[in-house]
Amino acid sequence: MTYRWLVTDLDGTLVDRRLRMVPRSREALRRFRAGGGEVVIATGRSRESAAPYYAELNLTGPAILLNGALICDLSTGEVLLDRRLPAPVWAAATELLDALDGDAAGVAFRGGQAFRVVTSPLIDAYAARDRVTVEAVGDWSDLPPTEVSKAMIVCASTAVAERVTEKAAALDVTVVVSEPTYVELLPSGVDKGTALTWLTGHWGVPLDQVAAVGDNPNDIPMLRVAGLGAAVGDGHPAVRAAADVVVGGCDDGAVADVIAQILDGAERGVLS
Repeated sequence: MTYRWLVTDLDGTLVDRRLRMVPRSREALRRFRAGGGEVVIATGRSRESAAPYYAELNLTGPAILLNGALICDLSTGEVLLDRRLPAPVWAAATELLDALDGDAAGVAFRGGQAFRVVTSPLIDAYAARDRVTVEAVGDWSDLPPTEVSKAMIVCASTAVAERVTEKAAALDVTVVVSEPTYVELLPSGVDKGTALTWLTGHWGVPLDQVAAVGDNPNDIPMLRVAGLGAAVGDGHPAVRAAADVVVGGCDDGAVADVIAQILDGAERGVLS
């Protein structure tokens, strides 16, 4: 097989807007694994939020979580990579979080847990959508300052997200817009691309033997480092422009389309 690994984003790529795994893509991933391929999930979701999809595919290998800040085996709990915001950077981030108005609210991720300081319908909607528990703390200082992997700001609109993104850009962080209204603050230099590069090096898999597929701008770094970068057809225009190939829409089985191209190319000796 030309591509040993298939790395897939979840939301908008493998999982539709109703938060269900697209059946055609799910079955294609099972065939890919049956043929000796390795499937890796790469998502902005936390361990708790990604675990149901990981289990649905019966995966046993590593998963790239929190947009690259955490890599772990969800079947065993083994943590392979844990990148965290430095204490001074987290302190600066909390100032931004504390200054948010009612049109935005912050969530912090520490290990496998998510935390909030304020009660907000925006966070409630996020928690329900991603099926994650967001625990309340009295103040951000209640969290150990060197143990926060990611902060996320849930915004009421894209206009608010743009304003928050501009403010976050002044911090020493990687700013990622994982959904139109989700602005994420990651440790500097961390993204899905750096995580994938680390993971393939750790496992001894050449990047040119990796295919990756995604739909949002936070997926672009991993599409660029992978041997084959595929964009979902109804994904963000910037992702389509950065990809090597553009496949069908998420609901039509975008991931299945990538696998079909891989297998067809392997048979004809075209893809490399």
